[in-house]
Amino acid sequence: MNTTGEKSVGRGAPVGYMELLRRNRDFRLLWLGQVVSQLGDWFDTIAVMAIVLRLTGSGRAVGLIFVTRFLPSVFVSPLSGVVADRFSRRKVMIASDLARALVVLGFLFVRRPEQVWMIYALTVLQLTFSTFFEPAKSAAVPSVVEPREIVAANAITSVTWSVMLTLGAAFGGLVTGWFGTDAAFVIDSITYLASAALIAGIRLPKRPERARTRLTVAKALGITDTLEGFAYVRERPRLIAYLAVKPAWGLGGGIMTLLAVFGEKVFPIRGSAALGIGALYTARGVGTALGPLLARRVGGETRRAMQASIGLSFLVAGIFYFAFGVAPALVVALVVLALAHAGGSVLWVASTALLQISVEDQFRGRVFAAELALMTLAMAASNYATGELLDRFGLSPRVVVACIGVFFLLPGMLWFATARWWDRGGAGARQAAQHSTDHPIKSNVAEQIHLTAD
Repeated sequence: MNTTGEKSVGRGAPVGYMELLRRNRDFRLLWLGQVVSQLGDWFDTIAVMAIVLRLTGSGRAVGLIFVTRFLPSVFVSPLSGVVADRFSRRKVMIASDLARALVVLGFLFVRRPEQVWMIYALTVLQLTFSTFFEPAKSAAVPSVVEPREIVAANAITSVTWSVMLTLGAAFGGLVTGWFGTDAAFVIDSITYLASAALIAGIRLPKRPERARTRLTVAKALGITDTLEGFAYVRERPRLIAYLAVKPAWGLGGGIMTLLAVFGEKVFPIRGSAALGIGALYTARGVGTALGPLLARRVGGETRRAMQASIGLSFLVAGIFYFAFGVAPALVVALVVLALAHAGGSVLWVASTALLQISVEDQFRGRVFAAELALMTLAMAASNYATGELLDRFGLSPRVVVACIGVFFLLPGMLWFATARWWDRGGAGARQAAQHSTDHPIKSNVAEQIHLTAD
């Protein structure tokens, strides 16, 4: 509950989750698309890790899978952000879903160790199309909800991701263990098609036309727009801080590789790596579902409360990741892993909401694409380093995850130590602060005047 007296990020009383889904048709369709596609994604993720472990038995090979999942956004995000700001975001999302539905069927052809390269190639393609989808979706959310609904919408999105992780990891492990990996890939392809059909029904307000300028090579390649977005963020220290949150979290992303290794070597269930991996990812999903719900109820929706929750979440995650590294039994490991990811989901929701209410519509696609690129670069580096520590240096998985726990304490302390600098102002920062507290989504008001579908 908010007791500070500071305004909520949106005007009016915050809305309930079911109220938002019940009365906002466009957000409901966007949410349902997320439900079905992310459920299939976790079937796909568990199946891919199971194949790689079966064909190679290498922790490094699993780490490289995550590297190939993350690197496409580093190179493609500058272009995807420009695309999300130039073209229909609805059409971008639909095209991405259809392309991914086709790509994931390629995993069906991987049968022998010498074909493992196909997994990496197909993963690069799949995540390249995802790099176009995610910034378009994040940029579209403020256009389909009211300002006072922003935090609730992002909390629903995060909780849905968590529930789909929980169900997808649990059922994905069962389906992969019982029926094989082919069934998981076919299911994932179908869910992408269902997502495209749902998003096709969304009506996005028409955005104001961009000013016409002389076409140059730099503009055609998106370089001009990318530099324009960089200048926009550089003038606003608060936005720089918000943009740094997920990349800082991503530097500990090697935990994703470690969960697969823990599922196979430390906590297998009845000798099955797939079941062990599924159980650990299920615990991760439970924690990420609970975190935003508790944070919203206890801390409230003010900017200051969400900023404080980010620093605290890093500290909570660090403590419980360390506890996971020394957990003596599977039950203890599942509990502390859930608590660690509860902290991670809070900072995820808070940083996303703060960016959405602080960034003007014409820059949202590029800002969220930049965030995705920085985060995935950090995740790729972390997972690669984790694989090397396991294979080349022979460190125990428990030691590596305990080190990640200690590392997560550093961003939390740095967040609080630098808050006076990035939260103080300068002309650009004051402008962003005014935009985020008094008129959180001015462009959304203008957009609502245009009723023509995007």
